[in-house]
Amino acid sequence: MQRSGRPTIRDVARAAGVSPTTVSHALNGKGTVRKETVERVQRVATEIGYRPSPIAQGLQRSRLGLLALVIRPFHSLDTFLPEGVDYFLRIAGAAGVTAMEHGYSLMMVDDPTRPGVPFSARAADAYIVTEPFENDPVLTMLSEQHIPFVTVGADPARRDEFITLDEGADQQAQLMITHLAEAGAQRIALVTGTDRNDWNLGSQRTLERWCAARGHEPLILSLPEVEGERAGEAIVDHFFAGERAEHPDAVFCLTGRHAAGVLQAATRRGIRVPEDLLLAAGSGSLQNRTSRPTVTTLNLRPEETAQRAVEIAVRLAEGERVEGPLSVPRATLDIRESTSRPPRG
Repeated sequence: MQRSGRPTIRDVARAAGVSPTTVSHALNGKGTVRKETVERVQRVATEIGYRPSPIAQGLQRSRLGLLALVIRPFHSLDTFLPEGVDYFLRIAGAAGVTAMEHGYSLMMVDDPTRPGVPFSARAADAYIVTEPFENDPVLTMLSEQHIPFVTVGADPARRDEFITLDEGADQQAQLMITHLAEAGAQRIALVTGTDRNDWNLGSQRTLERWCAARGHEPLILSLPEVEGERAGEAIVDHFFAGERAEHPDAVFCLTGRHAAGVLQAATRRGIRVPEDLLLAAGSGSLQNRTSRPTVTTLNLRPEETAQRAVEIAVRLAEGERVEGPLSVPRATLDIRESTSRPPRG
């Protein structure tokens, strides 16, 4: 009859007629064990199919050859695969391949601080945490347990406390705002998510500075990322309900799905994009590339960001000292129809 489960060290000890401690010493080359006993234990282990736990062996060596990726925006979504969004897949895929290039494996972890999390979620040699929240409990746990980690984007409340790849959220937002202004926008509205991370907060600061320099109040709305395209009606209602002179002539949504929703809602109301309203997104989605008109987005270069983060995580896992400042590759513009007005005349 086939046995359920894999054999344990106690099974080897019972079959070899020795203690579990002797089995451990014999298989790991520790302690003082007679040669004949070592050979018997090894033979029995092979016969019954015993394999030492890779995690246990890794802990003994103080290294598992394992990195963990924690994508914090998942915490605010209702799915790990939001429709049309490939950014997270591109980050995870590039990180996994880069880890293998360095001789490591990569696992994705939802939230290693939640109750009942599997042991493996806290067993990596180093962690990569993307878009941490303000006073993020994941960073607190890793720091308190002296587990190496690098963040992609700063914890807004603890900007200089941890090893961080600075995304340059302010510069990313400035790049898009400058493009919209050059395309003719004078009243730019910003739609952020509700997560208190550096991406949302830094983009908001940038628009506030831009508006202050022009002497008008900033037009900013924060809506949950999980709303996706459903947020479009609420966004258009918010910005186009008052006096016409107060309406924006451009809307910059940080998420591509919010921007897709704005395009749909604006079209239903007869607001033409780009003739009446310029529209752009900070992180693109499939909807932005296939809609009519197509929507201008930032290219955040996730593959290069992931590669850089893994390289730093590997150095941390191997005990190297990492000096800052560190940054991700600079974002670029994917200019499409939604910000390309035809020449007047």
